[in-house]
Amino acid sequence: MKVSHYFEFSDSITGGIAESVRHQRKMLDRQGIDYTVEPTLSADVLHLNLMGPRSVAHAVRARRNDVPVVIHTHVTAEDFGDSFRFTNALAKPLRPYLRRAYALGDRLICPSEYNQNLLRSYTDTPTTVISNGVDREKLEGFESLEAEYRERYDLSEPTVFQVGHVIKRKGLETFVETAREMPELDFAWFGPLELSLKGRETKQLIRESPDNCTFPGFIDDIRGAFAAGDVFFFPTHEENEGIALLEAMTAGKPVVVRDIDTFQWLEDGHDCLKTDGEFRAQLDRLKQPELRHQLGENAADTSEQFALSNTSEQLRTLYEELI
Repeated sequence: MKVSHYFEFSDSITGGIAESVRHQRKMLDRQGIDYTVEPTLSADVLHLNLMGPRSVAHAVRARRNDVPVVIHTHVTAEDFGDSFRFTNALAKPLRPYLRRAYALGDRLICPSEYNQNLLRSYTDTPTTVISNGVDREKLEGFESLEAEYRERYDLSEPTVFQVGHVIKRKGLETFVETAREMPELDFAWFGPLELSLKGRETKQLIRESPDNCTFPGFIDDIRGAFAAGDVFFFPTHEENEGIALLEAMTAGKPVVVRDIDTFQWLEDGHDCLKTDGEFRAQLDRLKQPELRHQLGENAADTSEQFALSNTSEQLRTLYEELI
């Protein structure tokens, strides 16, 4: 079996999509599946990760030549808005474009059941849910970095943190305002700032954040974020899955999430705390070390199902079905 595993715009796309592609290629390696990152019709399967114009053209050619087309549904109009400058204006025309693009697939891979249900309003192309997965090896040894990264960013236990691109959709306003309401706690959002790509409101939220709220930007060793942080605070408004969330759970961190459909698989009070908006009350509860420890242990147990060793087998099975 040979797979053409193509990621359009790979030189410029970062964040969750790029991480998912990296995970997929580790899955292919784990399964001993031969693949090329170039789009080619000589492969048994064409697997596309971002439906730009080149990917659409390759999908059309593949279908004409009876090469099965697999498309990852990383992008929806719903999660495109409130990301970077101009994305709100582009979100509306994006939906009909994605409808046509996703219809070119023989199978769509959805990272979650929520994403799968959403895609059913786009196209009747068959879908399969395969998590983006979590790379447990990537986090190995993070505990040893705690003292270094707490000192580097002047963070005290318990630190409330988040990991990923700093964008409004992921709950930036809630993160900043909750920090303002809780000056006794340190808040840190680790991830690329890229202010030149942000709208005015996003820049203002970052620049006017309180003293106990820090934005370290991109850090070379992401393990440092999970070492310095104690409570993963993820008030995102829209998410297809959330790789950083899975990583935090794998690291045994208690998580506080907005109660949205995406997180139906999480159990409030067992492996997370959920709320419609009372974030301060939930974070207050997690000042107790015992509760942090219990929720973190349960979160780590839940995260085991998302290990790449499990998701890689699901990916191989999907390819075999199509071939």
